[in-house]
Amino acid sequence: MQFGVFTVGDVTPDPTTGRTPTEAERIKAMVAIALKAEEVGLDVFATGEHHNPPFVPSSPTTMLGYIAARTERLILSTATTLITTNDPVKIAEDYAMLQHLADGRVDLIMGRGNTGPVYPWFGKDIRDGIDLAIENYALLHKLWREDVVDWQGKHRTPLQSFTSTPRPLDDVPPFVWHGSIRSPQIAEQAAYYGDGFFANHIFWPKEHFQRLITFYRERYEHYGHGAAHQAIVGLGGQVFMRRNSQDAVREFRPYFDNAPVYGHGPSLEEFTSQTPLTVGSPQEVVDKTLTFREHFGDYQRQLFLMDHAGLPLKTVLEQLDFLGEIVPTLRREFAVGRPADVPDAPTHASLLKADVR
Repeated sequence: MQFGVFTVGDVTPDPTTGRTPTEAERIKAMVAIALKAEEVGLDVFATGEHHNPPFVPSSPTTMLGYIAARTERLILSTATTLITTNDPVKIAEDYAMLQHLADGRVDLIMGRGNTGPVYPWFGKDIRDGIDLAIENYALLHKLWREDVVDWQGKHRTPLQSFTSTPRPLDDVPPFVWHGSIRSPQIAEQAAYYGDGFFANHIFWPKEHFQRLITFYRERYEHYGHGAAHQAIVGLGGQVFMRRNSQDAVREFRPYFDNAPVYGHGPSLEEFTSQTPLTVGSPQEVVDKTLTFREHFGDYQRQLFLMDHAGLPLKTVLEQLDFLGEIVPTLRREFAVGRPADVPDAPTHASLLKADVR
């Protein structure tokens, strides 16, 4: 079981002080969070990809390459790589390069993003979103596995005798998760290739994601990659902790109430009762996180959102200390009763050993 954090890189005013960090401060804070994640024993750091204010992570490989040079064990991932608006040739080259620099500590979560205007910014039509996701990933998958590629599709110019460079490290492509919050077509795509499916269930009730994950598991088995319970599933989550749960609620409430996505909507209490958000003591976070297996089955990766809504870096680093305290308990409890044939999350080393190309 892998545990880690993901960031969307929002530049949001702190509602308790009114201060907004600069872009430089926010970028440096994201790096500090990644370094702290490794320090406290987490497995994964993932950054989003956005090309519009108030977000800063427009170049994930630049940031992850810098973090790779300053870490030793941390798996470097993306909370979304925009498979729809990025050229798959560029994705193939950029992440293979990152793979070499990071000694294989790289994987990706492919997604369509949640910003409609990004499509025309990159010369695409949002009405082609699903088609772009399917066609672009088919090409990316091919580029990483064939040395010389001839290809023709609907949404980009053809390729003739093209070789993507550098080739994947050890001839093993980075593992891919397909992320979606609503699209069964993306769950189908993940199942078809035998890739992972990441359900970032931080905003909606569990029943919605139970349907998506069940569908992915069934289709994974249908395509012959293994039994449904062996499918590779990742989940999002969101927590805020203090030793005393009342202190956690009191401190987090102004950030929740003014958050760019869900602020000025349901109350904190309503949101925590209906979604995975947990605001309370470390034990309360442990207890609620362990219920995810009851809802979704045994799974391989759990990422938490920790640094949004204007929370100051000092507070986020304190949250990571709490997370470092509870992860050993979570690892131990998730291992209890886990069937022996449920695989771990793929890594470069495990894929190399299995000779997965």
